[in-house]
Amino acid sequence: MNRLEGKLGWAVLFVLGLVFPLVAHRDYLLTVMSTAYIFALATIGLNLITGYTGQYNLAHSGFMAIGAYTVGILTVDHQVPFWIAFLCSGLVCLVFGFFVGILSLRLKGHYFSIFTLCVGYILYLGIEKWDGLTHGVSDIIGIPAPTIFGLSFDRSIPLYYLTFAFLVLGIAVMHRVVHSLLGRTFMAIRNSDTLAESIGINLMRNKVLAFMLSVVFAGYAGGLYAGALRFLAPDLAGVDHTFDMTMYMLVGGMGTLFGPLLGALVVPWLTQYLQFLQEYRFVVFGPLLILLVIFLPNGLVGLYYARKARRTAHATNASSKAGASASTTSGLSGASSLQSTDPTHPGTEKGHA
Repeated sequence: MNRLEGKLGWAVLFVLGLVFPLVAHRDYLLTVMSTAYIFALATIGLNLITGYTGQYNLAHSGFMAIGAYTVGILTVDHQVPFWIAFLCSGLVCLVFGFFVGILSLRLKGHYFSIFTLCVGYILYLGIEKWDGLTHGVSDIIGIPAPTIFGLSFDRSIPLYYLTFAFLVLGIAVMHRVVHSLLGRTFMAIRNSDTLAESIGINLMRNKVLAFMLSVVFAGYAGGLYAGALRFLAPDLAGVDHTFDMTMYMLVGGMGTLFGPLLGALVVPWLTQYLQFLQEYRFVVFGPLLILLVIFLPNGLVGLYYARKARRTAHATNASSKAGASASTTSGLSGASSLQSTDPTHPGTEKGHA
């Protein structure tokens, strides 16, 4: 039944995503949703290393920028076709992720996060200062739009469906990962390094693997970002984008598949609707986020699962109590019947007399 409910919920979301352009009457709305899909794809990757493996990577937006700049540099400076450059965006992040993971994952807890924060800032400075490669503060302009069989994704509706398709593909891949033996290995590491190592799990190898998979998602999200916006600036590598993705995980529910997706889609629209407050919108949004973290530490999806668990436990307790009551009643009736038919019982002897 739970699997049926899960499939039904994903099917409803898929249908809503398909029909959204039919109800969105402005290109601006499609652009906002397309950007939200791109950052949702990156957030799903961050959730793998943080929510499922328990390692908080603060350089995640830097890897997203690596993927984006790989596409921008190859297409603009070297006239490489977009899809070849897009394929390279994930592979470059995979290689960078291996070496950064080998170095950083020797540390644990806050030390790992501080190290990756430094890595993210180094990536930001490298992109900003290396004018000969990244164009620096001059930005990369004129990135070609993705095309497939002559269909160009330079307009809002085709671009929306392109980002939506990659988000669906990313969710499907991540679903396979987290529900496999590898995903359970990641969760065992998150729950206890010592316990995981005691049952034979190679901590370093699996942590590095989780790190590499997570930054591949960031790299491909960056490649989509480059193709969607068609210009790049160093700000993409800023740590504030990592904090945005962290906020999406906290709002939706860290360590779940649906939670980061929910947060990445809800929070951008909430900030859009608070734009009338201009710079004061964060005065409203900030306390709301603080209250959410205090009273709903597991996010919106965590709240749903907690309520569902309580209902299941209540139903189980009620059924067990009913079963115990029925067993007691049956036992009492059986004893009464035995007493009435036992010839050695005093009441029976009196009746015969």
